[in-house]
Amino acid sequence: MFDVSTGANADIARLEPYRTELTGYCYRMLGSGFEAEDAAQETLVRAWRSYDRYDERRGSLRTWLYRIATNVCVDMLRSAQRRALAMDLGPAAQAGAALGPPVADERWIHPIPDDRAVGRTGDPEALAVQRETIRLAFVAALQYLPARQRAVLILRDVLCWTADEVAQLLDTTAPAVNSALQRARATLRANGGALWAHRPSSDEAQRDLLDRYCAAFERHDIATLVSLLREDATMSMPPFAWWLRGRDQIHLALQDPQASCAGARLWPAAANGSPAFWQTRPAADGSHVRFALVVLDVVDGTIASIVTFLDAERLTRLFGPAPYR
Repeated sequence: MFDVSTGANADIARLEPYRTELTGYCYRMLGSGFEAEDAAQETLVRAWRSYDRYDERRGSLRTWLYRIATNVCVDMLRSAQRRALAMDLGPAAQAGAALGPPVADERWIHPIPDDRAVGRTGDPEALAVQRETIRLAFVAALQYLPARQRAVLILRDVLCWTADEVAQLLDTTAPAVNSALQRARATLRANGGALWAHRPSSDEAQRDLLDRYCAAFERHDIATLVSLLREDATMSMPPFAWWLRGRDQIHLALQDPQASCAGARLWPAAANGSPAFWQTRPAADGSHVRFALVVLDVVDGTIASIVTFLDAERLTRLFGPAPYR
């Protein structure tokens, strides 16, 4: 982050408050919390270096920053492969099948902490949209869009910019923006992005579901754990392309002694606008160490997806120190 402690950096003080919303925008564009942080930082650095050329008569400071952020993201996407979840990389495996080799890091959707991507707002509806549109399934669906269509859809449907505002930002016309938006919406619907329209269950009902999930997990009560899943629930473990679909398959996998989580614990985290937990395992000295970040997708009062990100050490650098002892 910038150092705003000196008078010489007064301009930076005007830019820094936009960091979180820019990071959220870049995350939706790029699908990686690490890259989103880099892109937001690059945006603010470029803005600071050219701040003396900013002309408020041509647009707001926010619009100018989003123009820079869009250019940064489009540049980063020029030679990148589409990031994905395991379900997008191949068919479901069968319980008991080998995990196989890990898939290259640049192919994966990576998680992001809520506080890095969700801005503070007094509008509950706007906050819900921010959270829903950083969910893993939605971000994965966005990756099917070409970069400029991706920017159009995020700016229009997530951030609620007008067609004229987006056209000005992208140096195009409002009809071209509307045409790109219609194509982007169609692609998104075909790839699961309509999940954004889902309205989650009440906070109380979700807390009860998660309390039961955590208690069953820590008791190693597989029957209860599986009963909380949707019939067509999925389970995956990046960086492996291996994934399962269906309660029966997940039940079989959890019963495998080689994959036992006995003794593990779950600690609340905040990732991707979704229920999330650090999974820890007991160490030889009796302490617990991070093993994975688990992100759940809750739909209509049941768990629809369990994504267990195994690169805990690297993710700790993004999410911060452990919230437990």
